[in-house]
Amino acid sequence: MIVSSEAFPTGEAVLAALAEWLPAHPQRPLILGLCGAQGSGKSTLAAWLAERLGERGLHAATLSIDDLYLGQAQRRDLARTVHPLFATRGVPGTHDVARGRDLFTALGEGFRPLDLPRFDKGRDEPAPQGQRVETPLDVLIFEGWCVGARPQRAAQLVAPVNALEREEDPEAIWRGHVNAVLESDYAPLFGAIDRLVLLAAPGFEVVRGWRGEQEAQLRTRLASAPEAGREVMDAATLDRFVQHYERLTRHILDEMPARADLLLRLAPDRNLRLQP
Repeated sequence: MIVSSEAFPTGEAVLAALAEWLPAHPQRPLILGLCGAQGSGKSTLAAWLAERLGERGLHAATLSIDDLYLGQAQRRDLARTVHPLFATRGVPGTHDVARGRDLFTALGEGFRPLDLPRFDKGRDEPAPQGQRVETPLDVLIFEGWCVGARPQRAAQLVAPVNALEREEDPEAIWRGHVNAVLESDYAPLFGAIDRLVLLAAPGFEVVRGWRGEQEAQLRTRLASAPEAGREVMDAATLDRFVQHYERLTRHILDEMPARADLLLRLAPDRNLRLQP
């Protein structure tokens, strides 16, 4: 994704916050959590921040929670033993959380060269080689749609939020497992985050459009440079796909603003809303 060199309000707001947060972490990298719904601009912002920090003499790297996805065989096993919906990567339960926890632990133990994992979405498998980090980091930007999420209360899981849950998860097994791993496996991973930034969509209703724009951009890119395994979703497939993310996205927008270290409310065009 091309990152404009021109400053934009969301980026400047995070840079200003980082200027205050960094002095508190002189001995190890600051782990910056960046949460936002699909299509909210997390990856663009993360890359922009890394570039701007580099211009200031700081070494920053990015890690997406997508880079921790399990491969197809592991997800097929989850689909067989827990629930068929786990064949689709995305929700908590479909990530290699242990690898992420080990990485964050290593960052706190003093510098040594390490590889940041990467996921090949064309192959739908972890990439055989990650991004090699050879010099000490000042900031690791950890971005993703559910980064920092907390589980819901059990009573909140009962009623389905959309047709996917109503028709394909009527007994709440899938969403119950997602909630359980958020409380167990993901809590230590997200607990390692030093500062949490939330790019808050105005509501889940904009997410389908934002994700559709990403598919349109992918369609344009693949038209000129096809990638093995990458396909563009049609409208019906995309409608079903975003429903996997609806429950937790709505929960994040309801629960996270009160505890995020920096809350950036976005307008439907993804620009920063200057008024709450």
